[in-house]
Amino acid sequence: MSGDREPIRTRLQELRRRLHTAPECAHHETGTADLVADELARRRPTRVVRGLGGTGVAATWESAAPGPTVLLRAELDALPLEERSAVPHRSTRPGAHHACGHDGHMAVLVGVAERLAAAPPARGRAVLLFQPAEETGEGAARVLADPAFARLAPDWAFAIHNLPGFPAGRVLVREGCFAAGSAGLVVRLHGRTSHAAHPELGRSPAAATARLALDLEGLSRPEDPTGPVALCTVIHVRVGGPAFGTTPGDAEVMATVRSDDAGTLSALRTRCEELARAHASSSALELQLEWREVFPPTVNHTDAVARVTAAARTVGLDVDIVSRPFRWSEDFGHVTGRCRGALVGLGAGKDHPPLHAPDYDFPDALLDSGVALCHALLVDLLGPDSQRAA
Repeated sequence: MSGDREPIRTRLQELRRRLHTAPECAHHETGTADLVADELARRRPTRVVRGLGGTGVAATWESAAPGPTVLLRAELDALPLEERSAVPHRSTRPGAHHACGHDGHMAVLVGVAERLAAAPPARGRAVLLFQPAEETGEGAARVLADPAFARLAPDWAFAIHNLPGFPAGRVLVREGCFAAGSAGLVVRLHGRTSHAAHPELGRSPAAATARLALDLEGLSRPEDPTGPVALCTVIHVRVGGPAFGTTPGDAEVMATVRSDDAGTLSALRTRCEELARAHASSSALELQLEWREVFPPTVNHTDAVARVTAAARTVGLDVDIVSRPFRWSEDFGHVTGRCRGALVGLGAGKDHPPLHAPDYDFPDALLDSGVALCHALLVDLLGPDSQRAA
């Protein structure tokens, strides 16, 4: 690309901080989508598609020469958290915070768009996707189900995610499962209230709730270096309300199950339901079950990981092979289930505040590494020197 890249780096930093200042949570990313679409339109794409899966935005740069479609993904949404930091660009919206670095991921892809504007693909098509609702596990599935996405269906797909706790700019790869799948369970138990002086006249869910919470926690097993992770974490328990004269009639238990193996995750979900039904039945309680925020395991393809490794080394980035899947979840697994693809970690610094922390802020120094890696992937698959792109 011609010209000095320092002004581009400055523009990306300014954009990233602007996005950080005005975060929007899942399904409400309208202002973020508008800003991203405007930025993309100025980079001379072949076309911009709006409204994918709700608020999603995609831009394409297309060549007349045949070749694969390569998709790079960033996320639009912020977390429903209060930011507690002293940075001048901190969130101005109460209860919303880009505490996972999605603002930085978006800025990286805008930087890639800048390079595509200067040098479009020599073959095939590049697609930059800005996906909604990643944090709730719904966005990727909704984008894939959108009829408009059928025209963008990729042959290859990649996404980066910054990872505090690792050296800044270090590329983290793994064949097979990269990030665990997870699902959120909501159990509602309904009995019958009575006066607290006569609990025998009601049906309190208190004892069943306590037993259920303990049994759900008991589904977790110690980490086995040779086997899949199996975790069940109780995140919320409520019984009745603050009424000292009333025996409770309703209760709610919420838990998150997770595993890096799809079969294990399915078995955990089944066992959770069995326990809930057993405890409800033993206490003559009505039962409601609901699953929310379901993420499949994100499984990386061997060929895609090889491409990432080669691209990283081309631009001088160190590569580490991760020995175990990460326990957190990412809905990019829906995408890698459709085509050759990989989710890639990008170290954000060993001492950087962790993801989802109240003082987290994406490190701007990482923008250059992210742009370089993502653009190198496109050059490898769509550039003039690649003969292996099909």
